[in-house]
Amino acid sequence: MKLKEHWENIYDKKTQKEFSWYQEFPETSIFLLKKYCPEKKCAVIDIGGGDTYAAKFLWETGFRDITVLDISEKAIQRAKENFGNNASEIKWFVSDVLEFNPERKFKLWHDRAAFHFLTQGGQAEHYAKIAADNIESGGHLIISTFSENGPRKCSGIEIKQYNEHSLEKVFSEYFTKLECLFENHKTPFNTEQNFIFCVFERK
Repeated sequence: MKLKEHWENIYDKKTQKEFSWYQEFPETSIFLLKKYCPEKKCAVIDIGGGDTYAAKFLWETGFRDITVLDISEKAIQRAKENFGNNASEIKWFVSDVLEFNPERKFKLWHDRAAFHFLTQGGQAEHYAKIAADNIESGGHLIISTFSENGPRKCSGIEIKQYNEHSLEKVFSEYFTKLECLFENHKTPFNTEQNFIFCVFERK
């Protein structure tokens, strides 16, 4: 099954709280996004952000230049429903991030739990090039993946675990690492998943 078909099938069968990554409030993501854009005027893109709450909380705290990308049309539709009447104020893209070619650049690029699905040879490096091409000089990339102490699979798909060094290696050609931190995410099933968050600045 192709990747897009897999995710459309997953979103068709599961409710939001049946996903392990579900967070009622994405505390670490919001903390980092606000830290690196305190004036809230940044152009922000949330990669793999369909049916999550990061963009919604950014909107509610005053961010207005928000873009959401997801490979799944069903996930994007759910996210629009979460936004209600404000959905028309958000820019939505149904696309594989490896094929993403927007007409603008972003100040903040946020990705929680999408990047680690890129396990085939060259995919992670291609992602880094796409991110670099579409982030302003001095802009920031926030990447969160399963750490080496996290799961090896998600939604039936093998993922790639990362540590601080291996994440830095992927992005070092275009970005300077600023900081990394870890989060023990409690799933809706009362289990824990260890994530690493790293922030990079576009050279």
